[in-house]
Amino acid sequence: YPETMTAAENVCYTLINVPMDSEPPSEISLKNDLEKGDVKSKTEALKKVIIMILNGEKLPGLLMTIIRFVTIIRFVLPLQDHTIKKLLLVFWEIVPKTTPDGRLLHEMILVCDAYRKDLQHPNEFIRGSTLRFLCKLKEAELLEPLMPAIRACLEHRHSYVRRNAVLAIYTIYRNFEHLIPDAPELIHDFLVNEKDASCKRNAFMMLIHADQDRALDYLSTCIDQVQTFGDILQLVIVELIYKVCHANPSERARFIRCIYNLLQSSSPAVKYEAAGTLVTLSSAPTAIKAAAQCYIDLIIKESDNNVKLIVLDRLIELKEHPAHERVLQDLVMDILRVLSTPDLEVRKKTLQLALDLVSSRNVEELVIVLKKEVIKTNNVSEHEDTDKYRQLLVRTLHSCSVRFPDMAANVIPVLMEFLSDNNEAAAADVLEFVREAIQRFDNLRMLIVEKMLEVFHAIKSVKIYRGALWILGEYCSTKEDIQSVMTEVRRSLGEIPIVESEIKKEAGELKPEEEITVGPVQKLVTEMGTYATQSALSSSRPTKKEEERPPLRGFLLDGDFFVAASLATTLTKIALRYVALVQEKKKQNSFVAEAMLLMATILHLGKSSLPKKPITDDDVDRISLCLKVLSECSPLMNDIFNKECRQSLSHMLSAKLEEEKLSQKKESEKRNVTVQPDDPISFMQLTAKNEMNCKEDQFQLSLLAAMGNTQRKEAADPLASKLNKVTQLTGFSDPVYAEAYVHVNQYDIVLDVLVVNQTSDTLQNCTLELATLGDLKLVEKPSPLTLAPHDFANIKANVKVASTENGIIFGNIVYDVSGAASDRNCVVLSDIHIDIMDYIQPATCTDAEFRQMWAEFEWENKVTVNTNIIDLNDYLQHILKSTNMKCLTPEKALSGYCGFMAANLYARSIFGEDALANVSIEKPIQQGPEAPVTGHIRIRAKSQGMALSLGDKINLSQKKTS
Repeated sequence: YPETMTAAENVCYTLINVPMDSEPPSEISLKNDLEKGDVKSKTEALKKVIIMILNGEKLPGLLMTIIRFVTIIRFVLPLQDHTIKKLLLVFWEIVPKTTPDGRLLHEMILVCDAYRKDLQHPNEFIRGSTLRFLCKLKEAELLEPLMPAIRACLEHRHSYVRRNAVLAIYTIYRNFEHLIPDAPELIHDFLVNEKDASCKRNAFMMLIHADQDRALDYLSTCIDQVQTFGDILQLVIVELIYKVCHANPSERARFIRCIYNLLQSSSPAVKYEAAGTLVTLSSAPTAIKAAAQCYIDLIIKESDNNVKLIVLDRLIELKEHPAHERVLQDLVMDILRVLSTPDLEVRKKTLQLALDLVSSRNVEELVIVLKKEVIKTNNVSEHEDTDKYRQLLVRTLHSCSVRFPDMAANVIPVLMEFLSDNNEAAAADVLEFVREAIQRFDNLRMLIVEKMLEVFHAIKSVKIYRGALWILGEYCSTKEDIQSVMTEVRRSLGEIPIVESEIKKEAGELKPEEEITVGPVQKLVTEMGTYATQSALSSSRPTKKEEERPPLRGFLLDGDFFVAASLATTLTKIALRYVALVQEKKKQNSFVAEAMLLMATILHLGKSSLPKKPITDDDVDRISLCLKVLSECSPLMNDIFNKECRQSLSHMLSAKLEEEKLSQKKESEKRNVTVQPDDPISFMQLTAKNEMNCKEDQFQLSLLAAMGNTQRKEAADPLASKLNKVTQLTGFSDPVYAEAYVHVNQYDIVLDVLVVNQTSDTLQNCTLELATLGDLKLVEKPSPLTLAPHDFANIKANVKVASTENGIIFGNIVYDVSGAASDRNCVVLSDIHIDIMDYIQPATCTDAEFRQMWAEFEWENKVTVNTNIIDLNDYLQHILKSTNMKCLTPEKALSGYCGFMAANLYARSIFGEDALANVSIEKPIQQGPEAPVTGHIRIRAKSQGMALSLGDKINLSQKKTS
């Protein structure tokens, strides 16, 4: 608040851009300017005096001059120019007011008279600013004569004066209670009759801290009118009620109705604080429901995405409490209203919260809403995050269907429309969902196959096409479905044989009647400096063969023959199944021959020069194998193709389900509150008043968090003390010793630098000059200060962090020695290295997302393993602990011992940057059992700084210290 500004901050407000001479002005010149100069000269002279005093100059001869100057400006200067008045208030704050033995200077009697006259000045600005200035005075002798004038200001007509009079009385009462012992009673009477909101807020705030009983008495008289108060007063009332009920739980019934009323306040800040207070004061279902409803309304009505995310976090915290989860389950549909927000991060958190709260009672309504949201995203591209949002919706519906199988029949028909979507990621999620559903739910297989055959011809992505082929080949069990699959494949492949039809098409494309033109010849210069000519042959009728090609034919001509290998496997499966279903030998041979013809024509195409890329040897081997299987039709191959494949999928899904159950069990164990058999039971009615004090004060915690002073629970550990974050900046023998405590608070770094003058000289203009390397930005330049001999001071510097990479802060301390004629002295500081681990947090993603990011990220850093750890699993756990990354490879895949290990790691920074790592390590058996682990760690990130910084961190922490 402005009323709590220090002298240095006042100077920042009033002395910005003050031009200083190359040499400090003398006392005589300043005295002449103050006595004989014009208004501008007087103002500049006063600014120079203030700066010189701040730099350690005494200037005792100017005190009487300025006192006379005050008398002159009272009668000479116009009231409209308040610059000199503001400068004078700064001067009175910083000027030495006592003799070396601690007695008040005699001249201060005249200054006190000037204060009194300013407190009685007809101009409200001068009165108010003087009252604010009195809040900073620490001399009771100066304040005592002014008390009548300060009291009189409580009755001034202007609210600015009254508001600052309350602050002045509060500060004086807190520091020198004997000067105004009746302050609480005086302010209480003032509060009863006051109408201005800001004055009432200041007065009520004083009563809270000075005399809480009087504040409660006042609140009791007007508790029914609280809704009509201003928001600044309502916030203070919420704080008072919280503190009273926190200290004395028996008062809850008296004030909780007031908190309920404040949930309906027009101010979002009041509603937020009231909801948070209500949750801490009462765990009744009605209270939790009211607070949650308030949070939901805030999320929907507030336009700022940061506000939405913060309030969503509060809802998630509510959900973590087992007793509150049941209440929030009834509000799932209200929570889903937040999906109207276009921000992807808000939608992601909302869907996750809804998924955690869904139950058999509301899953049907949830699925209906999500289906509507999915349909809304179809063919909509006005927002760049629409595709990602559709992907989130598909995954949420997938999870709902797995947990509640009855919903799958409603979800699958809607989702399968998206197999033909242009967004491959969303279509891949749908395909994965369909594959899992068709294996788990036997009753839905007919429906899924039918829908798959409907959308098969419209699939545009080759990856989705391969997956759809596999599903159709694996789960088509009737003769009609098998015939339908063959029909769709023929339709998608086009006319066969492919090579002959393509050659005919190429030969018949240019007809004699078409007009053929030769473009103008261009002379070009090549990279080697030689000349070349270029001409073009064009036809009047452009062909559209690319658009006219069936999808599978297009994939093959583009050189993607992996889909041909998938097609061969599918044709083999359905042909073997057709042979088992149909008894007629002629039909069997006809179907098998058709399947073999399709494979043969694809092989012929692959060997020709028509495709953009020739067929690979692996694909040739696969298709040839399928041809051989169909020609022999042995029972062993029949079992492999029609039974073993499905069993492999079943094993994979079972392992995945088991892993999900294990992770859910771990989460539930974390959330469940373990109560020991001998723990005492706490009854609220029997709780003593002083037993509630052990709980943490939420308002105090919020304040500490805002100031960056959050006390973490692990601070009790001696290794986690503040001393470990102190960096020595200079040597012990330097004239100026400096050390810094580096406090990292999310996006800010606060450097608290201790500067010690180790000489017997006064150091003037002692300045901490800092510079940064990396994505760090110095917010403000630290102010210069004066250090007496063997004196010390603390300087704070704020640094903003923009991205996750190792930053370096470096600089020096420059100073002048008082009375010396030499140049400025300089002490170079040691570098401060900012640890990347303060910004990296463990995160999770799917295997598909990991592979996609691994392919997209362009920066890679390869780190060679150099450690003294001899166990593979111990080394992996050590790396996870050192880098704050999470292992995505399941524990089952890492179990056992085979001499080598591969694992994928993932983490996200608080700035939303992704970091991937792949650990490939082995234990060299030939070197004996005590041989250390060897191998490599590959790191990939979007930015170079992230990849390099993470690699440096791994290099520094590879070896385990004993």
